[in-house]
Amino acid sequence: MTQFAHVPVMPGEVTEGLNIREDGIYLDCTLGGGGHSELILKKLTTGRLIAIDKDEEALAYAKSRLAGYGDKVTFVHSDFKRADEVLDELNVDRIDGVLMDLGVSSYQLDAAERGFSYRFDAPLDMRMDKTQFLTAFNVVNEYNELDIADILFRYGEERYARKIAANIIRYREQQSIRTTGQLAEIVEKSYPPKERFKGGNPCKRTFQAIRIEVNDELRALDEIIGKLAERLNKGGRICVITFHSLEDRIVKREFQYLEAKCICPPKQPVCTCSKVQTVKIITKKPLTASEEELAVNPRAQSAKLRIAERV
Repeated sequence: MTQFAHVPVMPGEVTEGLNIREDGIYLDCTLGGGGHSELILKKLTTGRLIAIDKDEEALAYAKSRLAGYGDKVTFVHSDFKRADEVLDELNVDRIDGVLMDLGVSSYQLDAAERGFSYRFDAPLDMRMDKTQFLTAFNVVNEYNELDIADILFRYGEERYARKIAANIIRYREQQSIRTTGQLAEIVEKSYPPKERFKGGNPCKRTFQAIRIEVNDELRALDEIIGKLAERLNKGGRICVITFHSLEDRIVKREFQYLEAKCICPPKQPVCTCSKVQTVKIITKKPLTASEEELAVNPRAQSAKLRIAERV
């Protein structure tokens, strides 16, 4: 079993971005190993943190790590897209800050048995929540060719999506694709030899796409950001860390929508949309990890942090 290791991305930028009040109520939608949560808890005196994660192994580790904070922290096993329902269940109406650290964790990537990574030969799984039914095995072995190609193109921006999908179908006509190693071999052979290792491992986009499909990572992301922004007290902040362009575009667009005072067509003489500004964007351009951080945590390379404040 892989040891749970967790290095929080942009820790200083996150804590500064949240502008933490010692008596505030904060929501960590993606607890992971608890690194960001611990930074928040250290700044609370009479405040409270609600920490959500769909990965039970992450929850177990974080509960142990944060045990010393007692009832300052409430742990919830749930998907972050249910965060507003979680708050209702806890009878929490308003909050002072929200953190979302999206994507897969270092632990999940490094734990071979979880089946997230093309670096290890392991059973195809990729579930963040191991209580759910759908796995990467189901996607790869049961989806039709058109759907597989669509997932690879939509969620991985994979230019060889059709070729990879066709080769997956051809392979599984002979035998099931049961391991990450089998899938990686199919993907590599789908690339022209000269293109195969340009810009890194060719499996990256395919594995990302299938993981997003298995965990339903992008659906309703904009919706939950909007719901949580509405629950912020005035001056409360929402911080979202993304690791690929699909997530970042959704967050950027939703922040822009929440900041807008009017969404009527530009040439319409009178506003009829009744749109009300919810937030002001603090980061006109997303924050990225410093060179010093990248030297010790290279996985922060693709991280982008966007921050908005309730008005």
